[in-house]
Amino acid sequence: MDILSGITLLGGLAFFLYGMQVLSAGLERMAGGKLESLLKKMTASPLKSLLLGAGITAAIQSSSAVTVMLVGLVNSGILTIGQSIGVIMGSNIGTTMTSWVLTLVGIESDNIFISLLKPENFSLLFAFVGIILMMGSHPRRKDIGTILVGFAVLMYGMKLMSGAVKPLANNPAFVSMFTAFRNPILGVLAGLAITAIIQSSSASVGILQALALTGAVSYGAAIPIIMGQNIGTCVTAMLSSIGVSKNARKVAVVHVAFNLIGTAVCLTAYCAADAVLRFSFTAQPIDAVGIAVVHTAFNVITTFLLFPFTAQLERLANRVLPDTPQPAAPALLDERLLNTPSVAISECDNLTGQMAQVASATLTQAVSLLDCFEETAVAEILDSENILDRYEDELGTYLVRLSSKRLSEPDSLKVSRMLHTIGDFERLGDHAVNILHSAQELHDKGLRFSDNALHELSVLTAAIREILRLTEGAYKGNDLFLAMQVEPLEQTIDKLTAAIRARHVARLQSGECSIELGFILADLLGNLERVSDHCSNIAVAVVELSHRSFDTHRYLSEIRSDSEQFRQDFHRFSRQFSL
Repeated sequence: MDILSGITLLGGLAFFLYGMQVLSAGLERMAGGKLESLLKKMTASPLKSLLLGAGITAAIQSSSAVTVMLVGLVNSGILTIGQSIGVIMGSNIGTTMTSWVLTLVGIESDNIFISLLKPENFSLLFAFVGIILMMGSHPRRKDIGTILVGFAVLMYGMKLMSGAVKPLANNPAFVSMFTAFRNPILGVLAGLAITAIIQSSSASVGILQALALTGAVSYGAAIPIIMGQNIGTCVTAMLSSIGVSKNARKVAVVHVAFNLIGTAVCLTAYCAADAVLRFSFTAQPIDAVGIAVVHTAFNVITTFLLFPFTAQLERLANRVLPDTPQPAAPALLDERLLNTPSVAISECDNLTGQMAQVASATLTQAVSLLDCFEETAVAEILDSENILDRYEDELGTYLVRLSSKRLSEPDSLKVSRMLHTIGDFERLGDHAVNILHSAQELHDKGLRFSDNALHELSVLTAAIREILRLTEGAYKGNDLFLAMQVEPLEQTIDKLTAAIRARHVARLQSGECSIELGFILADLLGNLERVSDHCSNIAVAVVELSHRSFDTHRYLSEIRSDSEQFRQDFHRFSRQFSL
């Protein structure tokens, strides 16, 4: 091989690896948050987990990305180690799809329709169409364009590599190197080393397919190398498990054990059968299709053999990494999920939904203390407020990092909605603590509002409970019907607090209420009114997400002045919560 061919080979490898990265990233963006929701729904059954792992890996063309995703989800406590085993097995099958796509490079035919399948005949057209789509403004079309360009770059890189190594077919040193790889142990080690370096079994199989086009690679050399490549891909999982919880590290242990056991069993069976039967094909040259067949057969057979032993694999992982008496608490958000932004966004959305639930429950509990004070509730409310503070701090930092990624339009809107709402959820916790302090002051000083004031507060707190219910349901369910009812109720609460203040002044003037009780009531009214304001902000964010904008002032102005539905809901709530 001359210097020019060597440069072409390195350039082809660069195009190939870059194209695979771009293709995988584009496919993952297209899939969006569906990946994470599918993982949660379908991991209850081992068979469903297997099919899901195969499907996701085939869709995003990266078993490494799926494995890193699993490590992050297990580390966050979202999936168990048992649920991840089937996905790991399925991802090994799904990753074989790439090798079948790359067999197109070796197509030779005089038929015009078959010739159109050759990469050099269609990859440049894919690149042209992809660039046109990327130059547009539509986010989904830009993602499709990225996928097409990535595929074109990948296939063109494969063509460059195969062209660069073609002269090696007549090189005795090159042929003798692959003769040495017919030693099964050397072959496995070679495949392991190459895959570990580039951290992609799909890429290393593609390199082997390019070398096979020279005709110098035999079945006897290729089979052990392919088995070694499956072990080498475990390096990504091992690296991603550094610094995570013990359960998350068990994902890497299962991945390594699965591929090591599969390689040991299949390689032993192959060598034993070859020693007895003397297979004639081992000395024959293998082509790209043959490599795809061997790669697929090995992974399917390994999965078929080990699938009944998923429980044993989990026990093995538990034995290698035994649980400690005091395991570390799982992280709220795992940084490894940032590699798959759509999954990270879905997890942030779930965590924000938990914030909504905690905030609503905390405020409801605080309001109930006005009727019946309980000392045990004080610590619970304060703990919940600390939880909301932690959620807001971690989510805010994480979402800012996510917003710097290249996101699809729906994902970008979700990030914007969360950034708009997490502060409001945290402030609801602060108001719950303020209401707690007012209730505690009443209890500690033995103070009691007048019957009229108690009645008025009961009407107002009932409205607060209702607006909290509507807001939590609107956010967690992305329910526009519930969200549209929040603003009319917020206006009703404003009207109520104004009326209660006016009545309070009248009671002060008549001597029915003391100055001290007046200060406590004023604090309560201020906090309850601010609660409804924050609920309004959250509901607006839900509504505006459906309109793909966040012009809050324009939205509120329009619905208050032009919406017949708003007027009907306002009158309904005014009758329901009347003094």
